[in-house]
Amino acid sequence: MEKPRHGVGLTGFASMPRVEPAHPSERELEALGLIRDLLSGAPFALLTGAGLSTDSGIPDYRGPGSPPRSPMTYQEFVRGRANRQRYWARNHIGWSHLRHADPNHGHLAAAELERRGYLTGLITQNVDRLHEDAGSTNVVDLHGRYDQVVCLDCGRTYSRGLLAGMLGELNPGFLERAEESGLVEMAPDADATVEDLDLISSFVVAVCPACGGTLKPDFVYFGENVPKDRVERSYAMVDEAAALLVAGSSLTVMSGLRFVRHAAKGGKPVVIINRGETRGDDKATIKLEAGVSESLMWLAERLPPL
Repeated sequence: MEKPRHGVGLTGFASMPRVEPAHPSERELEALGLIRDLLSGAPFALLTGAGLSTDSGIPDYRGPGSPPRSPMTYQEFVRGRANRQRYWARNHIGWSHLRHADPNHGHLAAAELERRGYLTGLITQNVDRLHEDAGSTNVVDLHGRYDQVVCLDCGRTYSRGLLAGMLGELNPGFLERAEESGLVEMAPDADATVEDLDLISSFVVAVCPACGGTLKPDFVYFGENVPKDRVERSYAMVDEAAALLVAGSSLTVMSGLRFVRHAAKGGKPVVIINRGETRGDDKATIKLEAGVSESLMWLAERLPPL
């Protein structure tokens, strides 16, 4: 297996130590052998979630031990200027504390499975772009991507790095005042919790350079629908596959669970590798509670040639 490489773009916010994959236990090896036999001989679809990126140091919302969070919904974001001001002020602070995340062994294993012809496609619920950094090409970023923003009025997209420069020019000295105010915590999406409401209310929000419209991170908010073209492309990947492998997703939201139900309804085997229960466990042909990175590594190295 190739060594982890450095990412090529602004991909993720790592606030935890990077984790090296462990060796599967005897129980896990027995289950992995069954999974290998089930997936051998025909391409399958791969659906990944936050549990894959945790080994890169990116925390998730729903993993074991994750603190409860109440992220802003799409309806709250579009409802009023004050909500967008609060979001972008906190996000600007978070962006300034970026620690770059790199692909881990699990991302590289997924890219290797694609290279060997084992994937009809890769559907990821993650917005960190680590699959692309690892070399995967046939990827549906189901929930969008964190490294760019989109104008809700004209549809133009811009890099998040460009927006950081714009926000810095519009808010000179803001980050220094925020440090003095007190940074409480960082969330997986780089949101910062700041107690100084006067500081937040002073923040100037950037608008679309082309039309003056509202800018939003180019990922799917809670309460927002996944774009239809991404859903259709993902369904096509599942339809072309002999099976569906879910890696590192609790399947809490319907955006991912629907593909498990679709595969099961079509009589296709569903394999779930995830630490903790998922909403798709009742549809699983095989469910393995184990580390995602080491499991994908094991499969990438041991699935026979097609």
